[in-house]
Amino acid sequence: MMENSDEKSSKKPCKNPYDPNCMSSLKHWGEPPPESETSGVKKEAIVDCGWGRLIFGQTFSDPQKLAVEICKEKKGRRDIAMYMRDPHVVLSYVPQELFLDPSITYRLDFQNYSGNCLKIHGLKIRPVNSRDDEAAINAIYQAWGMVPSYKGFYSSVLQSGSVHVLVAEELSSGSIVGAVTGVDHFRAFNDADNGSSLWALAVDKQCRIPRVGETLVRELILYFIEQGRRFIDLSVMYTNKEAKALYDKLGFEQVPVYCIKTKNYINEPLFTAPEPDEKVNVYAGILIDEARRRGIGTEIVDAENGFFRLSFGGRSIACRESLSELTSAVAMSRCDDKAVTRKILQAAGLKTPAQKVVTGASDIKSFLATYDSVVVKPARGEQGEGVCVDLKTLDEVKNAINRASELCEKVIMEEYVQGEDLRIIVIDDEVVAAAVRKPASICGTGIHTVAELIEKQSRRRAKATQGESKIPLDEETQRCVENAGYSLDHTLPKDKVIQVRKTANLHTGGTINDVTSRLHPKLIAAAIAGAGVLSIPVVGFDFLVPTVEGDEYVIIEANERPGLANHEPQPTAEKFIDLLFPKTKHHV
Repeated sequence: MMENSDEKSSKKPCKNPYDPNCMSSLKHWGEPPPESETSGVKKEAIVDCGWGRLIFGQTFSDPQKLAVEICKEKKGRRDIAMYMRDPHVVLSYVPQELFLDPSITYRLDFQNYSGNCLKIHGLKIRPVNSRDDEAAINAIYQAWGMVPSYKGFYSSVLQSGSVHVLVAEELSSGSIVGAVTGVDHFRAFNDADNGSSLWALAVDKQCRIPRVGETLVRELILYFIEQGRRFIDLSVMYTNKEAKALYDKLGFEQVPVYCIKTKNYINEPLFTAPEPDEKVNVYAGILIDEARRRGIGTEIVDAENGFFRLSFGGRSIACRESLSELTSAVAMSRCDDKAVTRKILQAAGLKTPAQKVVTGASDIKSFLATYDSVVVKPARGEQGEGVCVDLKTLDEVKNAINRASELCEKVIMEEYVQGEDLRIIVIDDEVVAAAVRKPASICGTGIHTVAELIEKQSRRRAKATQGESKIPLDEETQRCVENAGYSLDHTLPKDKVIQVRKTANLHTGGTINDVTSRLHPKLIAAAIAGAGVLSIPVVGFDFLVPTVEGDEYVIIEANERPGLANHEPQPTAEKFIDLLFPKTKHHV
């Protein structure tokens, strides 16, 4: 096949494109080639490929500058840096942002290539048409979990001399069933090696025509031969046996070229270790996943109870969900006893409801006489267990005290304060999330009983929270239903909504709605001050507020092991791991 002399490199090609001593694209160690061999080569060359940027590392003289450039990747894109010298040095500048891609690079020497194009019945290979092909190509990419090109890219690519996109069209339907992108290195930056590369090969999963991918590859090879290029490179995942077999068949050989990518969510499976065999709950899992993304070692100690250990750079920290060794035993004990929590917060000038530790019958009568409605709770406990709210009669209070005393000898009566139940998460003296919690409620159908509706709602909540949220059919639920004027056996009228719990705890069927951006500054300040006086690095405060936009509040509890998974998409897991391992913070 004749070469296009106008597009042929003016530089004398190396006789052997597999020889690192004369190929700047292969020499990944030592001193760069002399200026005399690279004169005219564009410095710091980058090519926009639609799904991301291709960054040519051999055109960067400073490894730190190359590392910084890779970190400029835009959200939703997938940049790739190749051909750099000393890739380990590049990684050393931002090791928590970048990783060495576990792919293999193959090269095909055009001088020894004797293949021809394939003639597949019913298939046509042609250059991309920007107006008609963009949606179809992106649909194929998305079906494979690949990054689609941004809108309008294929219009610009037609004007570019360095990017060449081919599509495979099914003649009978006119549908696009495959695509491949080629990058002309000589046109991109006057490449001294006179090379090219192949990217983003994909075939429609529903395509009935065989060998579409091979046909696209062969056509792209022939295109670059016509342009006078010397070789073509491609990168393939080391586990992709089918693709590797095809490239072996076409005469490609592996070469010592490495890719560096950013640790974004798209690349996550490539840089995280295999998932632990033992399954933990969602509260431990969200933290373990974030640690694994950063290359932090994880060890499951007790999956059932949420215990795990994280290790990085000689530092090892044991955790139980969001409770870590950084929380002292003293700080934990301050939160563990609700009466102690209130005393410390009140002494610091923070607002808390009136409270009384039950010591005898006279305490109950005097407290109930002072406050029309009270809350009874065990001094120690979590997940809302044993808490009864909005009690108005002496019998209700006594019954609630008896139930609470079964969980803890020390029982508290508290002034009942109406308002929205607000959970604020403080990590390392910063409010990172806030959410309003709503008590469990049901909506009547006119067909189902209250008990049936509770059971259905409980199943839905359990499914949505991986089993963490359920509505218990206990005495407290029965009391709330009866206060609403019904019994568990009643058929609830259509569209009638009743609360079946007074507390808004997630574990008893409550729902949670993010309000982080709406918090009044005084609520933020109160939460941070509370964490300070309790000397606790991670805490979830329970506030009662008339409105989250206002400055009125009371703090009713402090949880030393808050469920951070309940606050997604706020960055609770990221902030927790930042606290434990500050050197792994992302600095993009």
